[in-house]
Amino acid sequence: MPLTPNDLSRIATNTLDHYNQQAEQFWHGTRDHDVRQNITALLTHIQAPAPFTLLDFGCGPGRDLKAFAQMGHHAIGLDGAERFAEMARAHTGCEVWHQSFLALDLPPAHFDGIFANASLFHVPGQELPRVLQQLHATLKPGGVLFSSNPRGQGQEGWSGGRYGSYHDLPAWRDHLTSVGFTELTHYYRPEGLPREQQPWLASVWRKP
Repeated sequence: MPLTPNDLSRIATNTLDHYNQQAEQFWHGTRDHDVRQNITALLTHIQAPAPFTLLDFGCGPGRDLKAFAQMGHHAIGLDGAERFAEMARAHTGCEVWHQSFLALDLPPAHFDGIFANASLFHVPGQELPRVLQQLHATLKPGGVLFSSNPRGQGQEGWSGGRYGSYHDLPAWRDHLTSVGFTELTHYYRPEGLPREQQPWLASVWRKP
């Protein structure tokens, strides 16, 4: 059964309330995570001259946003959780947009790359094509989208106060190609473990 506008409003509100309430705990639990593999996967596929204009989509408290800025890139954060947006501005000194994933207002053809690390899985499946179209539109021609999400078999619903949707590679590939992206590469994380111990699917896509 399709989600109604009221359902979508409740999903966004409750998920963002969860993150706002857990913001400090989330920061302490994730600030030392090593995502250099993911950052490299995005940056090495961008063909524009550096420094790049980058969108950290779902930037949280700003760990990766700060890393991009320290590399000399023009990095902008975006998060739906107001507390995260405040923390990211304070932590990085970067511009951070406070926008829900379900109510985006993005400039056209503006970014060389988008870093969507552990964020797009919060978009309900029925809304994913629209959100991906918006990300496609805000990339410059030739721009690159990186995404990393917990993988699954198409299930979606509530978990610990947050709403998530979980896709396997074929389904994720269908979603991205249907809005015009071309696949560049994909891999599973953490590195060096058997597949059943790699819950994260990472992938890199180009806007032709």
